Amino acid sequence: MNYRKNIEKCIRFIEDHIKENITIEEVASQSGYSLYHFCRVFSLCKGVSVMEYIRGRRLSLAATELFKGRKIIDIALDYGFETSSGFSKAFRKAFGYSPTQYIARTTGYTHAKTPFEIGGHIMNPIIVKKTAFKVAGYGIKTNITGGIYTKDIASYWSNYEGENLESKMYRILNPDKHGEVGLCVPLSEDGNVIYLLGVIVDDFSRVEEDMLTVEVPEAEYAVFTTTPVDTSNDEEQTAFAKIIASTWKYIFEDWFKDSEYIYDESKLDFEFYDERCHHRQDTVMDIYVPIKKIKG
Repeated sequence: MNYRKNIEKCIRFIEDHIKENITIEEVASQSGYSLYHFCRVFSLCKGVSVMEYIRGRRLSLAATELFKGRKIIDIALDYGFETSSGFSKAFRKAFGYSPTQYIARTTGYTHAKTPFEIGGHIMNPIIVKKTAFKVAGYGIKTNITGGIYTKDIASYWSNYEGENLESKMYRILNPDKHGEVGLCVPLSEDGNVIYLLGVIVDDFSRVEEDMLTVEVPEAEYAVFTTTPVDTSNDEEQTAFAKIIASTWKYIFEDWFKDSEYIYDESKLDFEFYDERCHHRQDTVMDIYVPIKKIKG
């Protein structure tokens, strides 16, 4: 399936209705995907949520209007801002200057960031069939329609300020093999999900009340291994997170487009972290994406 083509169709819809009160549901309907799947694909392809993208486009277009001599309040109202102060605050956050300061700068200003490179080349996945398995661990509730959708189990473990959940999980569940699984479980079509961080277990007999469990169904997967990065010091964890995010982006924006597969929405994708991703000079992890062949 050509995910890029479908997302670009949604982008064109946004551009055509940029001054209107666009809803996520209206944009998602242009793709043909479920709201949950659309929000995931859009964020992975574009690096921002749908509403963040729309807001950014409105501000960019509004910036061009500033040089036409129009009143700031009129521009603000045209692009969905209720007050000039609200518009100015959003404008400063995006561009670094107030609208009047922006006009005064003859050289202009750009807030675009240098794109992050994955490496010399993008790896090809291996295709595997995996039997059903059980995962138990800890979860956090999030909403993929309201912010950037990122999957970053390594960052979660390192930034969690409470009890050492990773050590606690291993101590209580005592899995046969080392390896953490990160997966999102949809709670509803409105974008609410639970991000479960767990380990693979034979059964749920050791599970405690504050833990969550998921049974991952049998599926065929495309398995992507990220390009190596040095995480021998804590500062490099950010680079690892970028590698993971870039790999997800590549999968949905490029790989599916040129493959003979589509994403199997009836299954669950997940990330897998084992001994290869703990403070090494060649840190990698695996992304398991459920697939099915395109009929034809």
